[in-house]
Amino acid sequence: MARNRGFEVVKRLAESPVALPKRQTKYAAGYDLAASEDFTLPSIWRRNFLKVLWHLRHKENVTDELMLAADKELKPYLVPTGVKAYMRYNEVLMLVNRSSGPLKRRLILPNGVGVIDADYYSNDSNDGEIFVQLVNYGLRDVKIKKGDRIGQGIFVNYLTVDDEDEPEHDRDGGFGSSGL
Repeated sequence: MARNRGFEVVKRLAESPVALPKRQTKYAAGYDLAASEDFTLPSIWRRNFLKVLWHLRHKENVTDELMLAADKELKPYLVPTGVKAYMRYNEVLMLVNRSSGPLKRRLILPNGVGVIDADYYSNDSNDGEIFVQLVNYGLRDVKIKKGDRIGQGIFVNYLTVDDEDEPEHDRDGGFGSSGL
């Protein structure tokens, strides 16, 4: 039987208990993705970021060094799931936030929607492991436990334009590897 789409545990965790994503209700569109390890997401309201805001509020100069340090604290974090997804060539797995993410935990996906292409599966860089990119805009650090649901994946078909010059390049890595 041909495999159309599904999830597998990545090689690095093959011997570990990792739950595959599943839908929680009969009519749910999304497959809940869980963290594969304990993870702490620091709040963006931290030392250097607050210092920059204070300087800006008081119309004081902000050094490049302080700006870089604050910018580093605002970066999103990649929370590992320990799973990869396979799908048909004309499908994509969209990663979206769970409705409880912002409401209950103050967690957002900074890119809005993540896109997992079919050729991301088993790539040489990271075996196609799905990471959920998150930012914690809450006042406190958020502790994510292994098994906590952190996002959801929705498989969808996509369309291409007529008379497209089909790309000749193959994916050769993980995040950002499709850009030339």
